[in-house]
Amino acid sequence: MEEVNKNSAEEPRKLNFIEEIIESDLASGKVSSIMTRFPPEPNGYLHLGHAKSICLNFGLAEKYGGKTNLRYDDTNPTKEDTEYVDSIKEDIHWLGFQWDRELYASDYFDQLYEWAEKLITMGLAYVDDQTQEEIRLGRGTVDKPGKNSPWRDRSVEENLRLFREMKAGKYAEGEKVLRAKIDMAHPNMMFRDPLLYRIKFASHHRTRDKWCIYPMYDFTHGQCDSIEHITHSICTLEFDVHRPLYDWFIEKLGIYPSHQYEFARLNLTYTLMSKRKLLELVQKGFVSGWDDPRMPTLCGVRRRGYTPEALKMFCEKIGVSKRDQLMDIQLLEWCVRQDLNARSNRYMVVQDPVKVTITNYPEGKVEWFDCPLNPAEPEGAARKVPFTRELYIERADFMEDAPKKFFRLKPDGEVRLKYTYIVKCEEVIKDDEGKVVELRCTYDPSTRPGGDGEWRSVKGTIHWVSTEYARKVTLRNYDRLFTLADMSQVPEDKDYKDFLNPDSLIFVDAFAEPALLEDASGIAVQFERTGYYFKDTDSTEQNPVFNKTTALKDSYRPE
Repeated sequence: MEEVNKNSAEEPRKLNFIEEIIESDLASGKVSSIMTRFPPEPNGYLHLGHAKSICLNFGLAEKYGGKTNLRYDDTNPTKEDTEYVDSIKEDIHWLGFQWDRELYASDYFDQLYEWAEKLITMGLAYVDDQTQEEIRLGRGTVDKPGKNSPWRDRSVEENLRLFREMKAGKYAEGEKVLRAKIDMAHPNMMFRDPLLYRIKFASHHRTRDKWCIYPMYDFTHGQCDSIEHITHSICTLEFDVHRPLYDWFIEKLGIYPSHQYEFARLNLTYTLMSKRKLLELVQKGFVSGWDDPRMPTLCGVRRRGYTPEALKMFCEKIGVSKRDQLMDIQLLEWCVRQDLNARSNRYMVVQDPVKVTITNYPEGKVEWFDCPLNPAEPEGAARKVPFTRELYIERADFMEDAPKKFFRLKPDGEVRLKYTYIVKCEEVIKDDEGKVVELRCTYDPSTRPGGDGEWRSVKGTIHWVSTEYARKVTLRNYDRLFTLADMSQVPEDKDYKDFLNPDSLIFVDAFAEPALLEDASGIAVQFERTGYYFKDTDSTEQNPVFNKTTALKDSYRPE
């Protein structure tokens, strides 16, 4: 019997701390099935940080045979819109997930209002007439207890009457709020009589003008989880201080005991994921829109050519932890390359062309070479590439005064034109300013791959396109949007926009082999020896546009 090398076997992935909790809860009988939720606020487009949350919530439910609800936290009508609702659904589907029920916090507005009145009758909530600034100052500091509102001791009857009058629209915005009555000296600032409701005369995208009072996040999130019997409510770390209040409302109302767990949010180098700042970039024209391929939004990276498989790989690589850390964006780019390298079709595109004339190749002759679409499948699909007397090569692939280890084209030097013949540079033609405008070469007919001649090799192989058959395309070469690696460390005397990269988008006119324009793979393609590119929605038949997804190679290697 053959002995198995245990060291060579791949070790199973360790459970993350949330998986450990879930497995313990299932084993102990604390829960019989898993119910998670993804609760975005529809006030903007989802970004890469949301992708991590989506993969975690939906992934855990799938792993343990549970379900995930999509629930919109739509409690702020002035910032929310159906445009964002629709985009969120599209992004989740693109990532390959399907929710169990599509729900909204606004579905529960009537129930939340009833619970607010219940807290009033229990003596645990009151209507406060203080201004927003007075409330803020009255909360005190971490080292100093807050002060009770002068309206804190109103009777239950008066609070009910005032709260109902708030609901009826009797008072102006900011004139009154409903607050929980807990402890103004509590060490957790969240417990210092938090706001439950505020007055806001704004039409809601679903309830329209039914309500003029809206619940705050802390009086919405836990109760919505409870209504839906969410077993594991998974949030990012900034909500850990909210968890005791989450539990307090559930306990006082005597409802289903959902529980919140926090994990580290995604922070990426050279990237901002603040919805407010991303919105400013859009509104002030620093980017072309939410789906600008430089944006960290899911619609942006999708337009750039990132794949859902790559994002899932990335989320798996970074794991789930309890400690915030700055992740290197190179890991994300590595995952994109890993996925595309295995699946993408290959084509030749020349970005900075110099003309090559093969002087001993017959004028008017054209040969069509069968070239594999993916070297990983040499017997798989192929595309036909035309070879003619006049070609374009990359200007960087020729050097007149070349160093010894330059293995591309040079005077009297030979290279192989990929998939075809070996050519030799015989003459260099320059314009009046000394710029190289044409290279006159000869080819060796016996070096055709698979031909009757004797095979010989050279050290250099370069890509090319036929001038006669080349299609002109526009390339958008994208780079990182910011020049500062850690965008959370913007100096106090600077604005985050001071670190916008002026070279984050460069337009290039290029020449492509004709088969590129017939590609129907639906994913980014590889421009051989250059990088990965994705056809943009701005493309027309007359002007095909390709977005640079990522470079072909990088020195980065994941640990």
